[in-house]
Amino acid sequence: MCGRARCTLRADDISRACHCNGAPVRSVNMDRYRPYYNVSPGSNLPVVYRGDVSGGEGYSLHCMTWGLVPSFTKKTEKPDFYRMFNARSESVREKASFRRLLPKNRCLVAVEGFYEWKKDGSKKQPYYIHFKDDRPLVFAALYDSWQNSEGEILDTFTILTTSSSSALQWLHDRMPVILGDKGAIDTWLNGSSSSKFDIMLKPYENPDLVWYPVTPAMGKISFDGPECIKEIHLKTEDKGTISKFFSRKEIKSEQESNLQGSTCEKSADVNTPKRVKEEDVIADKLDIPSLVNNDSRSSVCTITKEDGTKYKTKRDYEETLNDSKLGLDKDEKPPQSPARKKVNLKIDGDKQPTLFSYFSKK
Repeated sequence: MCGRARCTLRADDISRACHCNGAPVRSVNMDRYRPYYNVSPGSNLPVVYRGDVSGGEGYSLHCMTWGLVPSFTKKTEKPDFYRMFNARSESVREKASFRRLLPKNRCLVAVEGFYEWKKDGSKKQPYYIHFKDDRPLVFAALYDSWQNSEGEILDTFTILTTSSSSALQWLHDRMPVILGDKGAIDTWLNGSSSSKFDIMLKPYENPDLVWYPVTPAMGKISFDGPECIKEIHLKTEDKGTISKFFSRKEIKSEQESNLQGSTCEKSADVNTPKRVKEEDVIADKLDIPSLVNNDSRSSVCTITKEDGTKYKTKRDYEETLNDSKLGLDKDEKPPQSPARKKVNLKIDGDKQPTLFSYFSKK
């Protein structure tokens, strides 16, 4: 967290942001400072800490390298500025690298804003985070000095981080410790009781901290300039359009289903015989169940006879002929099909009588 920042402030802007309030300020190695829009670990930045100036109390504005190198690091080692460029505020009292710095090596880092990346699958989108009124952000930090084998002294610092605020949790789970007012700054620089630090080392929840997306080219350390903080417009999916797309698919699917059902009905109508079978007519006359199993989709209606009694007749949809179209009188026998004329109506003793033999006897 907080591995990139923008610092294009002048020295006097930094002093005002840290509320030095006209106290003497001593500059140390400020000739190494170069304003950058894309500062990363290993770069030089001004830090402010409390110190004696010309025999009195004052502040030091010291240009140091971002990325803590503890003083107990072996002199022959090559400095790794990315190893400790951040320090978790929850564990600064536990780790030896930071615990020994809390009493007298606290400092401030002033920047105009910092960058954080939002992970989206394999892609990462950077955002620039800053105050709405563009005043500098002041971070809580710790510094240390290390001497290499050649006797050169290197002053380095680390920025403290804490859990992310409720407004920034969507972006990252960590954020730098922001000291938002003079009281918090004075307590961090001048306080002697570490118990008071717990109050300040908390997420910054005020609504004046804002953000917007910037170019992914920020990922390159060499990329610098005003283009770093230029807001870009992200391509977002139109949820309304997506909803309409799926709605259209559902409607189309429903229409296809209805069309298929309609086709099946038409197919059934085509296959339905135009002429009612004689067995069904006879069954209707005698008010007995049909001898032939019709399609399960056939409709049943009730017709009233001349004497006022009712009987049921089956129809195959609208295509089936009703009794009135058959032209049958009450006493008229139904015509037999040629196939039925060939049937021997004799009833043998060992065979069950048929319905046709019943009419023959009459």
